[in-house]
Amino acid sequence: MKIPKRLQPLADDGVIDEVISRLMSGKEADIFIVRCGDQIRCAKVYKDAAKRSFKKAAQYQEGRKVRSGRQARAMGKNSSYGRKQQEEIWQNAEIDALSRLAAAQVRVPETYGCFDGVLIMELVTDEAGDVAPRLADVTMSEEQAIEDHAFMMHSIMLMLCAGIVHGDLSEFNVLVDDYGPVIIDLPQAVNAAANNNAQEMLARDVNNMRRYYGEFCPALLQTQYAKEMWSLFEEGNLTPETRLSGVFDDDGESADVDSVLEEIKAVMQEEQERQERLREVNEKE
Repeated sequence: MKIPKRLQPLADDGVIDEVISRLMSGKEADIFIVRCGDQIRCAKVYKDAAKRSFKKAAQYQEGRKVRSGRQARAMGKNSSYGRKQQEEIWQNAEIDALSRLAAAQVRVPETYGCFDGVLIMELVTDEAGDVAPRLADVTMSEEQAIEDHAFMMHSIMLMLCAGIVHGDLSEFNVLVDDYGPVIIDLPQAVNAAANNNAQEMLARDVNNMRRYYGEFCPALLQTQYAKEMWSLFEEGNLTPETRLSGVFDDDGESADVDSVLEEIKAVMQEEQERQERLREVNEKE
């Protein structure tokens, strides 16, 4: 395809050799599949602030570090220089978050550099080399839902341990390759300790995952991972080795972990029996 205007400087400088196709257009960026040498990667072209449709951006920017007083003053006055600095901070937030999360053993795409508002990063694919589907486009068994939900809760916990809350996590910004979920889209990631909205955003992220996986395993809808994580985080007791239960009692009474686990097992057993009955019917036919 014809090289888009925003990608032409990267082609001129040899950063990319070919633009293969447009993958998608999102609320804060356009994504293209590109070839860099013999590697197929993706180029995330950030949209200008005036063209972004990301709501309440100011809430996400709270707590982000500014390098100098001049930057802070310019951003406060909304001057052209200030707007440019704000854009750099917005874009660098994703690069910084991806780097820190990769170091924290969270499954995120690998990055290869950001050039004039274009982030070059790994193209997440399946075993056949096709673009990995979004979680929203995947169906699964109850057993798989329980396994993947637990993986996502652990990933969100690792993010929080690294001081990061995704802030916009849902089934639409998680990809699923042959090894499981991969978390993407992090320009709005917030500082868990410095942003006053972090707890609310964490709860929304966790509960979005609970709602989605709960479609396949209703017992997961009873879990309270967000409250449990945040309570441990506030107390300074959350570590990458923490084993979460998904149970939290606001009154401080002992959590009945066993009852939740038993409910999940009962649902799985019921589904297994249903599948066996279906097989018996099919065999008789």
